[in-house]
Amino acid sequence: MAKFQRHNEANSIADLLKIVIKENQLEKGLNQVKLHDLWHEIMGQGVVSYTEKIQLQGETLVVHLTSSVLREELSYGKEKIAQMLNDALGENIIKKVRLV
Repeated sequence: MAKFQRHNEANSIADLLKIVIKENQLEKGLNQVKLHDLWHEIMGQGVVSYTEKIQLQGETLVVHLTSSVLREELSYGKEKIAQMLNDALGENIIKKVRLV
């Protein structure tokens, strides 16, 4: 657990959480959880029902789909999917989308 030095200035809870997340290297896990939630929110129930698993491998989002027809359809918009998820995250985490 990270140790905090006492400063005379007051820190907000959000700032303290950012420090704890960074010092404990929790960004990757939190981004994975955020992406899972955002995938459900952005892609909708129709796509989610055919989604088996979502993984963030480095800068690549790997999406496992059970429908080859949906996989083909989504392949035309991989850049758009990455852009929408990055916009929702507020940072450029995803550089590439791979549909399997």
